[in-house]
Amino acid sequence: MAFSDKDLRTPGPVTVDGWQLKRYHIDQPERPIEPEVEKAAYDVLPALLARAVSDGTPAAGWVVLHRGADTGAYLLAYTWVWDNALQVHISVAGQPVLDCPDDDPTHFVELGRREVGCVWELAVLEHERAAWVRHMLLPASPDLTGYLRDTRAEGPVGH
Repeated sequence: MAFSDKDLRTPGPVTVDGWQLKRYHIDQPERPIEPEVEKAAYDVLPALLARAVSDGTPAAGWVVLHRGADTGAYLLAYTWVWDNALQVHISVAGQPVLDCPDDDPTHFVELGRREVGCVWELAVLEHERAAWVRHMLLPASPDLTGYLRDTRAEGPVGH
């Protein structure tokens, strides 16, 4: 099985329906995420976040938009709950094996399966767990601004 790094970019935070989210884009070094795929993904993000639990934990987290090497595109919204637990809400496009109706990378549908991310997306999760502890759980006063500014470094992701 072949494995290679992909590119990670951090286009800056976004606020959607009160949720403050860091943004990560993962794509192929030779093929950046197409503007129409990015637009379609962010158009479905409010519907994904509508399922997120709001329980007094700051409405914060991150979103990963990942463009696969084939026709697939993946949008993962991770939100914090219960002060220290994580939820994931996923929408996919262009990947019939994941119950997408076609191979159109702009036709996002909510994933009804239990996957939480692939090896490239989980590299971001490793960073985000540590950043949440560092800025929100360890200090005497949580630092949401510090958390939102603390992103994984851009560049190759995978190894």
